[in-house]
Amino acid sequence: MPSPPTETADESACFHCGLPVLEPGRWSAVVDGRPRPMCCAGCEAVAGAIVAAGLDDYYRHRSGPASKVAAVPPELEQLSLYDDAQVQAGFAREAEDGAGTEVSLAIEGMRCGACVWLLERTLAAEPGVLAASVNFATERAVVRWDPAATRLSTLLARFREVGYGAVPYDPKQREEAIVRTSKAMFRRLFVAGIAMMQVMMYAFPAYITAPGEIEPAYDSLMRWASFVLTVPVVLYSATPFFAGAWRDLRARSPGMDVPVAIGIGVAFAASAWATITGRGEVYFDSVTMFVFLLLGSRYLEWIARRRAGRALDAITSAAPERVTRLGADGGEESVPAIRLAPGDRIRVDGGERIAVDAILLEGRGAVDLALLTGESVPVPVVAGDEVPGGAVNAGAPLTLEVLRETGRSTLSTIERLIERSAEDKPRLSRIADRVAGVFVSALLVFSLLVFGVWLVIDPARAAPVAIAVLVVSCPCALSMATPTALAAATGSLLRRHILITRGHTLESLTHCTDVVFDKTGTLTEGRPEVIAMQPAPGRDSAELLAWAAALETGSAHPFARAIIAAAGDAGATLLPDDRHDEPGFGVSASLRAGDGSIHRLLLGSAAWCGIDEDTAAAQRAAPPAPVDAWRPDAVRCDEPDAGGPASDVTNADALAGASEVFLVERLDGDDGRDGYGKRIALARIAIADAPRPEAAALVAGLGHLGLRTHLLSGDREPAVAGVARALGIGNWRAQADPGQKLAFVRGLRESGARVLMVGDGINDAPVLAAADASIAVGRASALARSAADAIILAPSITGVGELMATARRTRRIMTQNLGWAAAYNATAIPVAAFGLVPPWAAAIGMALSSLAVALNATRLWQWNRSSS
Repeated sequence: MPSPPTETADESACFHCGLPVLEPGRWSAVVDGRPRPMCCAGCEAVAGAIVAAGLDDYYRHRSGPASKVAAVPPELEQLSLYDDAQVQAGFAREAEDGAGTEVSLAIEGMRCGACVWLLERTLAAEPGVLAASVNFATERAVVRWDPAATRLSTLLARFREVGYGAVPYDPKQREEAIVRTSKAMFRRLFVAGIAMMQVMMYAFPAYITAPGEIEPAYDSLMRWASFVLTVPVVLYSATPFFAGAWRDLRARSPGMDVPVAIGIGVAFAASAWATITGRGEVYFDSVTMFVFLLLGSRYLEWIARRRAGRALDAITSAAPERVTRLGADGGEESVPAIRLAPGDRIRVDGGERIAVDAILLEGRGAVDLALLTGESVPVPVVAGDEVPGGAVNAGAPLTLEVLRETGRSTLSTIERLIERSAEDKPRLSRIADRVAGVFVSALLVFSLLVFGVWLVIDPARAAPVAIAVLVVSCPCALSMATPTALAAATGSLLRRHILITRGHTLESLTHCTDVVFDKTGTLTEGRPEVIAMQPAPGRDSAELLAWAAALETGSAHPFARAIIAAAGDAGATLLPDDRHDEPGFGVSASLRAGDGSIHRLLLGSAAWCGIDEDTAAAQRAAPPAPVDAWRPDAVRCDEPDAGGPASDVTNADALAGASEVFLVERLDGDDGRDGYGKRIALARIAIADAPRPEAAALVAGLGHLGLRTHLLSGDREPAVAGVARALGIGNWRAQADPGQKLAFVRGLRESGARVLMVGDGINDAPVLAAADASIAVGRASALARSAADAIILAPSITGVGELMATARRTRRIMTQNLGWAAAYNATAIPVAAFGLVPPWAAAIGMALSSLAVALNATRLWQWNRSSS
């Protein structure tokens, strides 16, 4: 029996796969009670899973290191390791609706839009698969399955059975696969190109001389030379076409590779027979030209797709694999980021990227959010601030506390939303897929009919004409028409930090007639400030502000943040009881004051707090307290250089037009919010939030696109009217609670309008979901983001106009691509059937048709770059 690993094992080689360890100490796994060096995180995870499964004997009995590619023990099924729970923890996740497990897979071997149709149909037929979507541009699939009904290894094996490679997505492995694919495609293209030029040189005399002018010996020599040069093109360069055709036929789902392979095979076979027998026409020039041009067009399509997917790759590969975790005793250890749990403390050095969402525990610093929002200037952070995963520490080392594990952090959320966009397809794309699915079968039948007819008309031309029909058709252009355009559009938008989260978004936006905006945080800066405290007579404004801040503790609403910021530390020492938050209305709680008295408080609009309009009007007319009475850090109004919102509290217009919340106390015997006699108004808190500087231009731009704009807000009428007037919005509605907002949007839709909703907060989530299309902007809440069809990650809202313009341009490109593909095939196939197109011209036409679709789609990328 082989001896177990010895203590003198080579520490410079990976213990699992045997490759060199380029970063000693970074990855390791405990085998036989001893840390063993690993070359990468993948080998570390595999070795750990083998040990956890009780299969340590594998390392004792193996005859050599494991394969780096397979990364699984020989005595296990090749893919069964992916069924291990510990291994799946690194890439699988529970579906958002709790139904099944979801995984993102990297696919190898995809060659055209028909591959998407084949893979989705194959997976849909598998027992236990709940949903499956394949993205041709990024070559990724999102599969949701029921672990109780099937295993992941079974699904991966099914991919291989139909001719594709599939593994859980890993950015580094994906990059290696991209490099391998690019090199292989270029080598095949190079061989085909060299052979084509030589064969064309030998074929040229036959085109410029009359029959019989070339001596038979020289004619035979050129035929044999062409045959020898064409053999490597057919057996090497054209291999992907034959492999794809065989895969499609085995799956009983003929794709575009089938007519291509038949055309190449029949033309080469007929030419070879003519060369051997010395009778008949040869088409070696057509074969080599067809293979070269088709490979060339696919190579350019590959480059276009990689360019479209580059923005997504930048996000998915951004998170570091390992982090420095701090122990309770102050010690440090390097651990994989996927092992972090909420509450863990980590240290991030200057220049390092933060792996997960976390809170800064102490001190202050600055983080670079360029990857997430496009902001070029580092953003300052202080203790207590949340820092998103994917940010780069732009200053001194930071100590942070983990908020969410890697699978739920910002980067993972963005990646998951992008994958969700591939799960549903726009109507045009679905139509194109259905047409392409039957196109090839119809083409094969038509080619046989053409061959039979020409056997009667002119038997010598039957084969060339049938080959031309097969070659000239371009099902690839038809199936690529929409995916290529969508990939270019979504990739360029992501580069501009505009995230498409659902596949139908761009198409839905083109049909919108009305745009409904929320006010606070959407059209305004989202940084409101308390500009005045108007307390009831005899009340201490500082104490009342502290009470209000205590009630708002934990709320994410912009007004809540403004009140907490104005109160400073005063409200932090007060702990409310029985706190109840009603989004869009207000908050209630019981509070023990400093003298021990208990107060039952309400904070919100006048109507929700249960005070009548006379009481509210009287409170609005109450004199504001001096700023330094409730905000010690504020500039005194009587100082010569006083400025800022808090300095303008004596301006009656500013107070009247400000947003407001009321602090109201419920008296003993008042058990509900109905009736006005059992509560008293303690203070009115005036809050101001300036419109965004780019908002007016955005509203005007949407008007130029023919869109009607509306402003919908829960704020009071003077504040909403002022913003609407400043931005040029004629249709507005104030004091709308969440139910009324929902009714407003539904009313527009019932009147025939197609509605785009643009919002920012939790209150907007139901309306975002109910609109025809929706956009979450700026610092949108997690709930609003999950409900939205698109997310603008950048701090500016100019992306709303850019998104609308891109959607319309994308639809034009998609329509052009489909129109071109349909018109080309409708014209070229009948012309070829009448014998008017030689095989070499058919090859050029087919390749140029595919290339035209790809290049037309890349205009979206170029247009977005020029407009950025």
